[in-house]
Amino acid sequence: MSSTLPLQGKKILLGVCGGIAAYKSAELTRRLIDQGAQVRVVMTASAKQFITPLTMQAVSGYIVYDDLLDPQAEAGMGHIELAKWADLILIAPATANAIARLRAGMADELLTTLCLASPSPIAIAPAMNQQMYLALATQENLNVLNQRGMMIWGPAQGQQACGDVGPGRLLEVPDLVQLSCDFFAPKEMPLLGVNVVITAGPTQEAIDPVRYISNHSSGKMGFSLAEAALAMGANVTVIAGPVHLNLSTNIKRINIKSAIDMHQASLTSLSEADIFIACAAVADYRTEQVYVEKIKKQSDSDSMTLTLVKNPDIIADVASAHNRPFCVGFAAETNDLETYALDKLKRKNLDLIAANDVSVSEQGFNSEKNALTVFSKESRFDIALNDKKEVAIQLLKIISTEFKK
Repeated sequence: MSSTLPLQGKKILLGVCGGIAAYKSAELTRRLIDQGAQVRVVMTASAKQFITPLTMQAVSGYIVYDDLLDPQAEAGMGHIELAKWADLILIAPATANAIARLRAGMADELLTTLCLASPSPIAIAPAMNQQMYLALATQENLNVLNQRGMMIWGPAQGQQACGDVGPGRLLEVPDLVQLSCDFFAPKEMPLLGVNVVITAGPTQEAIDPVRYISNHSSGKMGFSLAEAALAMGANVTVIAGPVHLNLSTNIKRINIKSAIDMHQASLTSLSEADIFIACAAVADYRTEQVYVEKIKKQSDSDSMTLTLVKNPDIIADVASAHNRPFCVGFAAETNDLETYALDKLKRKNLDLIAANDVSVSEQGFNSEKNALTVFSKESRFDIALNDKKEVAIQLLKIISTEFKK
């Protein structure tokens, strides 16, 4: 009988960087091999301060590579041959330093050189102190690498070796093995060839040249939906409010600021939309008058009155268009979630509405996680609290099923 191991015959190049989580690399190597993979290990100089090459050689069954200019290694499997050998390069743990060097395209050590020289897909599993992970530089580096096509696996949250609690822990070994298996599994393409338009992020409604009305939307949910839809085979357009997030180059991006801008871009996109997902947190009102000059503080008054007028209802107008696509709305609520969501579903003539309770901490606005309750006219679907990328996948599976009915 043929083997059913999910990684049978797959060649994985494991890059190990210098962090306390490097101790998990030995177990990771063993478990990847258990699933049928061939694993060869590359270690940075700092990684050898945490775990020895001899240990990694023992668990992998192959000599460990750690020197870019090793004559003995070049006489055997040289770094170019090693770069071509891999079906997947997995860097676990990936330190903040290694991530920065990968973003810069440096090639002064073996691991980064292999990444530059290899046509293989690369997965990065970050592991570092939570403050280092949340630093703007690290977040920007990860966004750029993701935009270039590298996969970012993790990190997890929780207690760290330094005593801090937060994001930055290396994913557990079973999770990394499962992600590796999922990567090589036959890909579902339920949205192949479908044109998907997604609005994402907040809008900004100008008061004067320096002030505006907005909200706390980060755009992460909408951008996660875009990346997941692309992975499912869709042709994706994102109409993005002012957020500092990157998208894969295969996604069309239209940048806007105001609700009026988003409304116009949305209606213009209808000729190319099969599915329209209104994930943006659009300001309900804008100022009646936008001042040309900065409004000065008045010394003789402790208050100021602004007259607000209602913005157009983007998803309602899209849903009522003659060339109407399949319409999915979002309802960010703080109470009576189901009541308000079902009312919006009916009143705005939507096919689906995804409701989330933004009053719950650690989900929704400015969070890495979310939980959704999705309603159609006949059904209810619950998506449990999870990373927004996973929530996006689950939501798109629901959308795909309902769209094809």
